[in-house]
Amino acid sequence: MTSSLPASTARYLDGVRDFYDSAPTELRWGARGYRALLAHYYNLIVPADASVLEIGCGSGELLSRLNAARKTGLDLSPRQIEAARRRVPGATFHVQAGELLELDQPFDVIIISDTLNLAADVQLLLERLQRSAHPGTRLVINFQNSLWRPLLTLARWLGLKAPQPENSWLASSDVLNLLQLAGWDPVCCQSRLLLPVPVPLLASLLNRWVAPLLQWFCLTIFIVARPVRPATQPRTVSVIIPARNEAGNIEAAIQRTAELGAGTEIIFVEGHSRDDTWSKIQQVARDHPERKIKLMQQTGRGKGDAVRLGFAAATGDILMILDADLTMPPEELPKFYDVIASGRAEFANGVRLVYPMDEEAMQFLNLCANKTFGLIFTWLLGQPVKDTLCGTKVLSRTHYERIAANRAYFGDFDPFGDFDLLFGAAKLNLKIADVPIRYRERTYGTTNIQRWSHGWLLLRMVMFAARKLKFV
Repeated sequence: MTSSLPASTARYLDGVRDFYDSAPTELRWGARGYRALLAHYYNLIVPADASVLEIGCGSGELLSRLNAARKTGLDLSPRQIEAARRRVPGATFHVQAGELLELDQPFDVIIISDTLNLAADVQLLLERLQRSAHPGTRLVINFQNSLWRPLLTLARWLGLKAPQPENSWLASSDVLNLLQLAGWDPVCCQSRLLLPVPVPLLASLLNRWVAPLLQWFCLTIFIVARPVRPATQPRTVSVIIPARNEAGNIEAAIQRTAELGAGTEIIFVEGHSRDDTWSKIQQVARDHPERKIKLMQQTGRGKGDAVRLGFAAATGDILMILDADLTMPPEELPKFYDVIASGRAEFANGVRLVYPMDEEAMQFLNLCANKTFGLIFTWLLGQPVKDTLCGTKVLSRTHYERIAANRAYFGDFDPFGDFDLLFGAAKLNLKIADVPIRYRERTYGTTNIQRWSHGWLLLRMVMFAARKLKFV
């Protein structure tokens, strides 16, 4: 089984197999409770319709608790696999080392739960997993925080924790580095669990409400990664331009928006303007027959409603939002196209807070609020997001359709559309990239943002989303 590996690697894996072939297949109460807690967090990551492969599945305790459409388990130990087949009769199991993985079908999610430290060659294992990944696959790894090593060693000496074969103690930096060496792109990293056993009331209090505030002290670290896949061909683009009281910017929006990729359609969504924005949009469409322009009018209210209306009518492979005030220069859109089309990220978020901006572009209090929201979101999403309120956000139509299909998880709570997309992208573990732009002041009209009332609404949305993403 391990003869094609280097002798030292094969000997180590044979030792791990022999250890678990003689180990119990029924977990102790504390270990079962710990797996139940892990399963809770995995079920927040794994879509219910996903195909799942677990590497080092043992007796199938975690797989049995996952809500997934198709389950497959892999383990070195024939004894543990026999128990897994009894525990999860609807799943498929293989006796195999992850370093020698030979499954011929891709999976939506690949899990390595508390077994990465038992791998003989972590880089080889992660490279081998590429064979079972498609471009949208998510690799989810959880491993124990080395800060807990003395306490876990003591628990093992006292007989409170089951013994293990000799294993590594990888730090987060080690795992992130090994993922990149093996062709995986880390998406997010979050820590969970202050109390790893299901003590009534106390476990819920500590793990749900306190652990998110004490990340460094949590027992288990979750990392989600995606396979690196180069771009293959040009993509078509739809640019959605919500426009309310922006008559003076419509012509410039057309003139300054370049043809991108394999072709660009521009979709204006007019929203109950008090000026002649609608007639300007109609005129511009007549004056530019060479451009593919669609015209729509809202029946609902708010930018979020306009964006959803435009996205629903879009035919492009890549969807872009361009605010009609043109404070984000349309000339910057090729940057966003390149990020998505190249596969370097799956969600491109505009950032106004890197380069110097025009003197009147953003008031000081707005600047402070934007920086504060950026810090909150970086903590909340587990990915760096410097500017949440820049209107330009870009993603593929396929990913937007997945966000829309899962919108019920958060509900229709965002009148602006920015948070709806960011939270949806984070829930799907899409790779988010900040794209710095040079923010300009308006040349026509006034802002539709109401600083205090909208600021309070944004704060309420953050608190709501925190209960869905962090305090869970």
